[in-house]
Amino acid sequence: MEDAVGRFRRDHLDVIARWGSRLAVVLQGGGRLLAAGNGGSAAQAQHLTAELVGRYRRERPAYSAISLHAETSSLTAIGNDYGFDQVYARQVAAHGRPGDVLLMLSTSGRSGNLIAAAATARSAGVRVWALTGPAPNPLAEAAHEALCVEAASTATVQETHLVAVHVLCECFDMAVETGPHRRTSGASGSLAPAAARRRMS
Repeated sequence: MEDAVGRFRRDHLDVIARWGSRLAVVLQGGGRLLAAGNGGSAAQAQHLTAELVGRYRRERPAYSAISLHAETSSLTAIGNDYGFDQVYARQVAAHGRPGDVLLMLSTSGRSGNLIAAAATARSAGVRVWALTGPAPNPLAEAAHEALCVEAASTATVQETHLVAVHVLCECFDMAVETGPHRRTSGASGSLAPAAARRRMS
């Protein structure tokens, strides 16, 4: 675990900081985050959306974020009528709008329902980000951007994903606090990675 988090800190903090800044622009502009995963990754997706709709550490407005697996009636109806590989793609087609973000979490990067959702999202103009296990994997290739955790154990990948979720929330909050004009002038590009490093220290 310590080695995986160390590699995450060394190789991926700038990516997470950039995602946090971009997500602040999208959500403050009226866009939406869609999140999905399977099993433990579904729980982490819901953890992220709860932090955005509620709050992470500091008081701020609520933002639109939906965990697709939590729509249980839709999930079971789609699975029954269209098959399990379509349970997220169908919801992305319903809820995703151009400029929105779809964030998917998968320890293997090989889940068919997530890969199908990524293809649907890209066709709809939705930005696709993936948190996965070791590269290469099909989900990372299907996403616009991927953060791939290099670890032999599924549990270690999942634990590192939780760290990434918390750092993403920290960077999002920092970007919200700095305000739109500072983001467009590039100030958040320097502040968010610093916030991420403080969070990891």
